Amino acid sequence: MKKFNHIKTKLSRIFSICLVFAIGSSCEDYLERTPGSVVSEEIAFLNFQNFQGFTEELYQCVPNFTTTYWTSSWNWGEDEMVSAAGNFHVTFMFDRGNFWAWQAEHSGHGGQSSWMDKNMTDTGDNPRNKGLWPLAWYGIRKANLGLANLERMTEATQEERDLIEGQLLFFRGWFHFMLIQYVGGLPYIDRVLPGDQVLREPRLSYHESAEKAAADFRRAADLLPMNWDNTVAGRRTLGRNELRINKAMALAYLGKNLLYAGSPLMNFESTGSKTYNATYCQRSAEAFGELLALVEGGQTQFSLVPFERWNSNFYTLGQNWALSGSTEAIFRSLYWSGDQSNFGITKQYFPSIIVDGDATKFVPTANYVNQNFGMANGHPLPNNISNADSESGYDPEYPFKGRDPRFYSSIVFDGVQVVQGSMPPNQEDNRHANLFTGGTYRGAVSGSPTGYVNRKFVPLQANAYDNAFAFGAALHLNVPYLRLADVYLMYAEAALMGQNNVAGKSSNFEKTAVDAVNAIRTRAGMPNVLEKFQTSVPVFLNEVRRERAVELAFERHRFNDLRRWLLLIERPYTLKTSLEFTRAPESDLDGDPTNMRVLNLREEVLLERPLAERHYWLPLKISDVTLYPEFKQNPGW
Repeated sequence: MKKFNHIKTKLSRIFSICLVFAIGSSCEDYLERTPGSVVSEEIAFLNFQNFQGFTEELYQCVPNFTTTYWTSSWNWGEDEMVSAAGNFHVTFMFDRGNFWAWQAEHSGHGGQSSWMDKNMTDTGDNPRNKGLWPLAWYGIRKANLGLANLERMTEATQEERDLIEGQLLFFRGWFHFMLIQYVGGLPYIDRVLPGDQVLREPRLSYHESAEKAAADFRRAADLLPMNWDNTVAGRRTLGRNELRINKAMALAYLGKNLLYAGSPLMNFESTGSKTYNATYCQRSAEAFGELLALVEGGQTQFSLVPFERWNSNFYTLGQNWALSGSTEAIFRSLYWSGDQSNFGITKQYFPSIIVDGDATKFVPTANYVNQNFGMANGHPLPNNISNADSESGYDPEYPFKGRDPRFYSSIVFDGVQVVQGSMPPNQEDNRHANLFTGGTYRGAVSGSPTGYVNRKFVPLQANAYDNAFAFGAALHLNVPYLRLADVYLMYAEAALMGQNNVAGKSSNFEKTAVDAVNAIRTRAGMPNVLEKFQTSVPVFLNEVRRERAVELAFERHRFNDLRRWLLLIERPYTLKTSLEFTRAPESDLDGDPTNMRVLNLREEVLLERPLAERHYWLPLKISDVTLYPEFKQNPGW
């Protein structure tokens, strides 16, 4: 039986829909309806139960980027490549410079494959109907309607009023932030816009937009509890509050919003300087520091997941469709039922030779893996992977040996035993990953064009023979928007660039930038950042960026990281490569695959993305920029 994990109820849905009718309709429209079908503002906002019913539709405005289509694409940097069967996906089109493809009007399959946009505004239960652009504007208006009616909440305690206001402010800030990070400064809508007046809201600079979002996040953090289970109102839904907006979410997004504002791209848009803005970075570090001090002081429900359960951040197996994330996920979208990922998204990672289902495959690029996933001793691989490196101990004849533990938890490489159970005799040769040049797991259409396969989001049992796809196995994939490891790494970046010091820290948290990175490395079984990477701010910044690339690989962060760092259009970040080699004749597939010797190891360029300055910001919709002159298109589009 499907497990439905909703935080809204049928009653809340009724109040939400009826309120739209009551507030947004003309008198003539109202008279055409049965009087009993409309809930007045006085009733809808009277008490906590009714107002929360109105508010909870906002949770349904958060698109689940993981399950937005039968197969979904959300990694648009140099980190991932989609097979040719997925030529309708945003990833495929972005690789060819077509950044219009985020829009429903321009992307494949009628626009339904893009999580950023849809041809509808749907707050129902089907994640494949949810797109960020339409739902964000809908959610902003709804949040403003609620904030405008707070005074009608007369039958409520102060705690209940704070919970409602805090949620509304968070969502208003979150929707604005989610939009501006992709398209730049926008009008910040902080009131209910009248429907009978001509729009004249100008686009703000990025910094102006970010300041308004910061004010909403800060106020939300001050109003909201850390854990709803510890409130009188929250005890009514005890044990079902983990997705409700709380103080940790507000502080985390306050810090992220300020870090983005302080990043080179956003600072350049607002000030003309292509450097970090130290003031914004300092403020960001303070917000993150406030949260991390609470976390490490044991005052929250959040903690880093032990590394042996690290993959539980992304999927669950055999747990009755339990939502992944454990104690580390800070912000996640809702989900309707786990089988939406089981019978769709989870099959997009292994090649068709070993997985029944859609031919569209998403695989790690060789350039991303080789440049970022280094050795277990803390050293990176050499720039040319064909060369041995005495300092790191890397040997091109044994390229998969002695690597960062997250390499083995994130990547399937040649020789890994994929199938554990029985196979038909004519398929036995596919028990192990044949990812060498010309191997059966390779292929441009429905296999791996790069020589690597993603292991981070699905267990090895996710194949046609080990039954992880069976309904009873309940394999459920759901990637969080933001998790605690990301907060540590963003804190490190903000503290580093805010203080211009490797030992930089906030005033409210004891860890330095280096300490914060080491916390994530220690969890993974890695040594602390090597001394040679702490010699200067630029050198350590590169190590922070590499750590983000490893820990947060394929979680939707890389595209925006490259953009905000002004690296997206620079080589080598425009390249996508494959790993080419042959197995040595004496290779033993029954042994440890890291000990298998390979020959003639090299990288080959599969494509170079034709990107220019205009690609740092996504193009706005033509239908929007033609509404009125003050809503201008982004440069170059």
